[in-house]
Amino acid sequence: MFLKKIDGPRAITLPDGTVMTRADLPPAETRRWVASRKARVVKAVAYGLLPLNEALERYQLSEEEFGLWRDAVARHGEKGLKVTAIQKYRQP
Repeated sequence: MFLKKIDGPRAITLPDGTVMTRADLPPAETRRWVASRKARVVKAVAYGLLPLNEALERYQLSEEEFGLWRDAVARHGEKGLKVTAIQKYRQP
């Protein structure tokens, strides 16, 4: 078995005790972004599993879009990322 060389850890332990690995991240070709996938990417960056620049490049995101995801998770948790509840969680 061969392991691809990467910068940073292969797995992290989240504050709730669960372990997140790079295999838990959405595929790079993801086009349909549901709240759970967005939350996994935000957690991976926040806890050091994936550097921000690698996440932006891998998922073809802008810094602004990722910042909106990060802010939504910080304010409302994963529910803040749901598109169907955007009116409920966004302030005018």
